[in-house]
Amino acid sequence: MQHSFVEKPNDNKPIAIEVDGEPLGVVIPEPGGFRFLAVRFNAFGIDGRTFATVEEARAAAREAQDPDTN
Repeated sequence: MQHSFVEKPNDNKPIAIEVDGEPLGVVIPEPGGFRFLAVRFNAFGIDGRTFATVEEARAAAREAQDPDTN
């Protein structure tokens, strides 16, 4: 009887970051946290940054979208 090897699904799926219903980017889990990849121009200021949590990335995206809300 042969046993086939089934690889475990990849847990590094992108997580969408939306602010007020508008998608601004995704975060990709990596060893140092979550790397942000912008999909909208107003989020390019944080493109490539790594955040400790998804919530930190979401807060940075919100601030990038509307910097006057600090």
